Amino acid sequence: MVWLLLAGAIGAEVTATVALRASQGFSRLLPSAVVVVGYVAAFCLLSRVLDRGLALGVAYGIWSAIGVTLVSVIGAVCFGDRLTWTQIGGIVLVVAGVLALELGRGG
Repeated sequence: MVWLLLAGAIGAEVTATVALRASQGFSRLLPSAVVVVGYVAAFCLLSRVLDRGLALGVAYGIWSAIGVTLVSVIGAVCFGDRLTWTQIGGIVLVVAGVLALELGRGG
């Protein structure tokens, strides 16, 4: 259940971040509302994950690594944002760091 809650938190955060781009500086009502609701949902779900015992560093690391990866890919695909090889390498390093956190926590 904790992983489902974490996936929901990630999905809400990614949705809110993409909507932030579409809100055009909070000048468009619907995307602006999605931003607010999405971030509130993301943090509420993340707090539930922490309440269920997942370590803070692991939960936040997974949340942020998957979030930044998805937002970067969505930005490139949907908004034409450029991803350089250096940026792609950085994303790989972030994901590797999160894996190291998860694998290093032991049984």
